[in-house]
Amino acid sequence: MTTRRTPLILGALAAALAFAGAPAWAQQAKLKVGLMLPYTGTFAALGTAIENGFRLYVAEQGGKLGGREIEWFKVDDESDPSKATDNVNKLIKRDNVDVLVGSVHSGVAMAMARVARDSGTMLIVPNAGADAVTGPMCAPHIFRSSFSNWQPGYAMGEVMAKKGHKKVVTITWKYAAGDESVKGFREAFEKAGGQVVKDLSLPFPNVEFQALLTEIASLKPDAVYTFFAGGGAVKFVKDYAGAGLKASIPLYGAGFLTDGTLEAQGAAADGLLTTLHYGDSLETPRDKAFRLAYAKGYKLQPDVYAVQGYDAAQMLGIGLAATKGDITKKAEFAAAVGKARIDSPRGPFTLSKSHNPVQDIYLRQVVGKENKVVGVASKALADPGRGCRM
Repeated sequence: MTTRRTPLILGALAAALAFAGAPAWAQQAKLKVGLMLPYTGTFAALGTAIENGFRLYVAEQGGKLGGREIEWFKVDDESDPSKATDNVNKLIKRDNVDVLVGSVHSGVAMAMARVARDSGTMLIVPNAGADAVTGPMCAPHIFRSSFSNWQPGYAMGEVMAKKGHKKVVTITWKYAAGDESVKGFREAFEKAGGQVVKDLSLPFPNVEFQALLTEIASLKPDAVYTFFAGGGAVKFVKDYAGAGLKASIPLYGAGFLTDGTLEAQGAAADGLLTTLHYGDSLETPRDKAFRLAYAKGYKLQPDVYAVQGYDAAQMLGIGLAATKGDITKKAEFAAAVGKARIDSPRGPFTLSKSHNPVQDIYLRQVVGKENKVVGVASKALADPGRGCRM
């Protein structure tokens, strides 16, 4: 028997069947991306550049990754490790994010990694180089799109040894990034026969350098290796030159010393040599396209932080494409990203077994307001991933 309601019922049933036959990703809600970055303080500009790069890649994909639109959630981590656990739990427990992206400060990233491991939440680290993230704390759902602190330091140790320096002083902030950068430098430099005569440090984010600069002058090393970034890097480079040391004791550093800081450093940075996985003069079609798109979108020139944010989004996109947008399929996600050759503006890179980039580390020289690439310090340098049991 039919009734006047039969066509309505049949129509509803047909619609339901059609929806059920649609691809899985078409039925999924928006992907919740939690950005935990510094938006105030010493590293504020770095956090903004990372977010800009991440959003640029998403925009290039039509606003979707793996077929899913993005819903954004943001927390200012203030580069404060003591607040990190509470901040990351806001994103996980309050906002129910699907993936975490952060951070810049290594101490903050360590806390994020601990919470991500315990909760099973996907984490992509777009800057912080804390060795332990892809070392003892490695996990199938934790990835890094940037570097380990060991990598630029190790590459510069090789460079400075080849330049004939025998005795050097190191100087950095006393925190994970600085300590690990210096350890990487020391490993390569001493392997080549060099000697570190003294390690100098001061608490983060202290920028009262004068007493330490006086000590450097009295030690008279062949050269100085340093790790500073952001506002601290600006002041250190200017103070080093102002103290009259630049002319007599060559200054070298991990590339964060002069990345995103040249405008403020001015002439004090001229000629400085640094090592990093990106530079301003790669002149590849991929990099040219990225730089043009970034400049158009944000009215700024991109730096390494923008590249790392961009590549974090690329990696997320690769994993989601393999799982048809289902981020809960962590094994399939990890397998896809692990075997990918990521087409980065820095040059193609792959991931190590511990999920850290295997990449060229460039030797750059400050010329005007650019970090000009003058060579490759270390080709396809892989972090040793010491302690990773994945």
